[in-house]
Amino acid sequence: MNGIRMPARVPIWAICWLIAVASAVLLRPPLPVDETRYLAVAWEMWLRGDFLVPHLNGEAYHHKPPLLFWLMTAGWSVFGVNDWWPRLVAPLFALVALFWTGRLARLIWPGEALTASVAPLVLAGAAFWTVFQTLTMFDMMLATCTLAGIAGVVSAWRNGGLGGWVVTAVAIGVGVLAKGPAILLHILPVALLAPWWGRTLPGGPDRPLISWKAWYLRLLLSVLAGAAIALAWAIPAGIRGGEEYRNMIFWGQSAGRIVESFDHARPFYWYAMLLAPLLLPWLVWPRLWRAVRAKGALADGGFRLLAAWVLPAFITFSLISGKQLHYLLPEFPAFALLFAHLLGRVDDHLPGRRFDGLIVAVFFAALGVATVLLPDDPSFFDAPAWFHRLDTMWGLALLAAAVGCWMWARGTAYTGAAVLALSMSLLVAVVHGAAREALAVAYDLRPIARELKALEDKGVPLANFSAYHGQYQFLGRLTQPMAELGLDATVTKNFIDGHPDGVIVAYYELDQLPVYPEGAVPLAEYRFRDYKVVLWRAGLLQTYPNLANRS
Repeated sequence: MNGIRMPARVPIWAICWLIAVASAVLLRPPLPVDETRYLAVAWEMWLRGDFLVPHLNGEAYHHKPPLLFWLMTAGWSVFGVNDWWPRLVAPLFALVALFWTGRLARLIWPGEALTASVAPLVLAGAAFWTVFQTLTMFDMMLATCTLAGIAGVVSAWRNGGLGGWVVTAVAIGVGVLAKGPAILLHILPVALLAPWWGRTLPGGPDRPLISWKAWYLRLLLSVLAGAAIALAWAIPAGIRGGEEYRNMIFWGQSAGRIVESFDHARPFYWYAMLLAPLLLPWLVWPRLWRAVRAKGALADGGFRLLAAWVLPAFITFSLISGKQLHYLLPEFPAFALLFAHLLGRVDDHLPGRRFDGLIVAVFFAALGVATVLLPDDPSFFDAPAWFHRLDTMWGLALLAAAVGCWMWARGTAYTGAAVLALSMSLLVAVVHGAAREALAVAYDLRPIARELKALEDKGVPLANFSAYHGQYQFLGRLTQPMAELGLDATVTKNFIDGHPDGVIVAYYELDQLPVYPEGAVPLAEYRFRDYKVVLWRAGLLQTYPNLANRS
């Protein structure tokens, strides 16, 4: 691979990560309801000093395992309670995942230095990965554990020792603590199908350095060791949390969710339909498509390994009616490895061409022009009310990225991949910059949370008129649960009658605002997305019982 420019001391993929993550942390508020909910669980864990059973609004929180919350509180113990650390935890896993992607490429194709250099860039530049790495959620931790676990399996195949299995066991255990037993769906097929991919893995051997019986025995022991890591938390947590909590963490949020598929029902072809846009901009880079057509590029066991990684999860999630895009996030490194391998295998034979830069330049230029020319009129394509707050001049940065793509995306495979990855990270930064004010108006709950904190400090009881997801708890540093009203008539009446001086948070759609009765004066009014958020004295609802109902 003479003439290929290799990574600098600070990897370019790390710079890509920094651009995207820094823009999100600095320019975007925590997004309701998911990010604010997870912040609230960590905050309540910190307040209680109970690191065994997570809680949300005073109730045991069984929906997710505790690893994310442990890491948030661990950072607070070092840096003090702050807003920035908990929003860095999941993105830091994304940074580790980029490292593991290069590491895994070297394990699968030990003779292809270019593949190992390009793979993290491809992953860092994939549209879905680039956006999702900025969010405070669990799937990035799961993706990182998947990478580590599969790397352990490949290392065990190549070296025959126990070290790889130890890595896999730890990855399984940490993965369960990150997001439950779903980690097994991403790792086990690769290990079980080793006879299929291992015989043709580049660099040999054509069979494990131990017997097949020993291979599957060690796999079983690795799974059991990983389960033991998770059970070290789950068993005492189940005892402490009670029967309902125990049933949910051992069944309801894993197999029970799969069997019932009670949320996010979508057709079986949904993932297949959306996969291509999530892999942009790589799918519009002509160099990649020439690499796909190259003879023999998909002929080795590495491709089989990636198929064993992606296909079982893809098929399983497609058959389950409950679908979310981020369920497939642990498979995205496999696509990055595949694309990098294709580029690495044919780079010497396919020098860059003029159109390699032109097409991706047009892609980013079109996005930039569309951003700059966005109209100010919120009625444009039935846009949200905050649409006019977008700062369209950020689109000029995308035009600069288009120029960079035109000049350098036709260079070597490494140079082109680096330019595209940097451009995608810049796109994420542009989105956050252009929408900064709009996001603040639509999603920033901190002003409401501060008002509620001031009321709580005065001893005022607080309630939320609808299901409460903890969205104000951490943002306002609230220390007491908020009552949930409007769901049960008895609970609602008891709060209103028992706390006439309490404050109720109510929500109204902007296009269906009610006319307040004479004498009904709200304490405060705020905006949230397409809603008006109103703070009422509870005593007013004794006189006007339907005041807080949405109409």
